[in-house]
Amino acid sequence: MSGTGRPGDGPQPLRGLRVLEFSHTIMGPCAGLVLADLGAEVVKIEPAPHGDHTRRLPGFASGFFATFNRNKRSLALDLKRPEGRATAHRLAAQADIVLENYGPGTMERLGCGWEQLRAVNPRLVYLALKGFLAGPYEHRPALDEVVQFQSGLAYMTGPPGRPLRAGASIIDILGAVFGVTAVLAALRERDATGQGQRVCSSLFESAVFLMGSHMAGLAATGEPPPPMPARRGAWGIYDVFQTADGPLFIGVTSDQQWARFTQAFGLASLAADPRLATNAQRAQERSWLLPALQAALGGRPQAEVERLCDGAGISWAPVGQPADLFEDPHLAAGEGLLETAISALGGGARFGLPALPLEFGADRARVRLRRQPPRMGEHNAEVLAEAGYGAAEITALSAAGVVVAASPPLA
Repeated sequence: MSGTGRPGDGPQPLRGLRVLEFSHTIMGPCAGLVLADLGAEVVKIEPAPHGDHTRRLPGFASGFFATFNRNKRSLALDLKRPEGRATAHRLAAQADIVLENYGPGTMERLGCGWEQLRAVNPRLVYLALKGFLAGPYEHRPALDEVVQFQSGLAYMTGPPGRPLRAGASIIDILGAVFGVTAVLAALRERDATGQGQRVCSSLFESAVFLMGSHMAGLAATGEPPPPMPARRGAWGIYDVFQTADGPLFIGVTSDQQWARFTQAFGLASLAADPRLATNAQRAQERSWLLPALQAALGGRPQAEVERLCDGAGISWAPVGQPADLFEDPHLAAGEGLLETAISALGGGARFGLPALPLEFGADRARVRLRRQPPRMGEHNAEVLAEAGYGAAEITALSAAGVVVAASPPLA
């Protein structure tokens, strides 16, 4: 059963859980985002004095911080100082979950590894997000793109001879979601045993999981799977067609859909052709069938083709770009975009960024944005006060540079 916070806050099924997030870039922040969006109180522990380096990334990565750090609070803490480590331990003693995605051995060197923190809180669930699970590779550094190549995903994505990474950081995000799944399982086990545990999710094994169907296909047929652009399609019509004013993907995946498709577009001769009676036959005839369909569709306006496909119950999609999503009517109608401050723009202008793709309850409620992505150290004083620090102690930690004062508010 989903929980609900204050009116207007949306579903918060994880409300009451306390999380410390030691993370950077995408994998760790994304895991923290999922927990935070679902209502957990997530405190992002940023390395003092400069904070999460993601805040300063240029180019296409300049939106990373805004995308993956909403609904969190920020504490800027110097873990290289004994006072900083002591503060982290004091916070961990009151936490339910710690998550981290630093390189192998980093958290241990900072005094905040699993063995060190379980000593202060045996109920702690500790999520380590790494490049590899246990094995010969576990001490290697890894990146999303590295494991896309290592796992065969890049080989399967690009055309033959040109391996290509996917167009988004899908392994970072998948690894984060698998990590949250492990956390929820460990919390369930803690309910029964009273004890926490270390759980781990990884980039490489997440990428390998995506290769499972290709591995099974190879085992079943003895034939290595070709890259997706060169694959032998399972469906006769499953391609991009050029309309009079734009490209459109159309998928006809059953014989019933074929009958509706040919009727909707007035393709009686194709409907009656015995060579096209079944999907398997249509797949064999793609060399001439697809050009014939292109000739039939090419002179029609895209809006007309969309309308006819929609009316016939045929799968279709425009060839979209990221910019299209800001104005997508479906996302707007379903609370699919959350107005988020983009700190990289300096003034903190707000744009709609994707909500978690989840609904809760009979009213199909979506999780919402309750906090904008935090300024570095924005919540130093309140987080420390909640951990039992007095005003004088907080002032002393700040004066010594163990915690760093919040950056100035956005203009």
